[in-house]
Amino acid sequence: MSGRPARRILLSTLATATGVLLLLSLKPHATAGAADAAGRPAAPLPTPSASAPSTTAGSSSTGSGGTGSASTTGTRTVDGDTVQTRYGPVQLRVTLKAGRITAVSAVQLPSGNPRDEEISGFAVPELTQAALAAQSATIDTVSGATYTSEGYIQSLQSALDKAGG
Repeated sequence: MSGRPARRILLSTLATATGVLLLLSLKPHATAGAADAAGRPAAPLPTPSASAPSTTAGSSSTGSGGTGSASTTGTRTVDGDTVQTRYGPVQLRVTLKAGRITAVSAVQLPSGNPRDEEISGFAVPELTQAALAAQSATIDTVSGATYTSEGYIQSLQSALDKAGG
């Protein structure tokens, strides 16, 4: 009977060691600071559900803090504030025509690693579709992309505030 307690001790030790090794094999998510320290600018990702802003005479988009300009057709393009999230910056460009949101495109999204790009790739089209349907920044976050969603909503709201809408 003395072999049974030794077997239990050996099995529990092996199970514990295996669990610790599995936990240590998980890779932590890169922080926004690490991406910024590398000096890489965030690459904008296209949003399939948003059309590109039109380039009519007199219509222009502005830099990161600008308020855009209106053309004779009433089309305005406005850049929202850059919102720093846990995983990187989020900034949007909103196109409005006659006070209605006609397009939302990403200027900056978290892109420090492939997982950030994957999250932005599935969340941004959903958020854009919701913003176009709601015609406001009052939209739900996307499950699994909470930080990106919150940054999206804040940048969208700032753009709408700048546009006076």
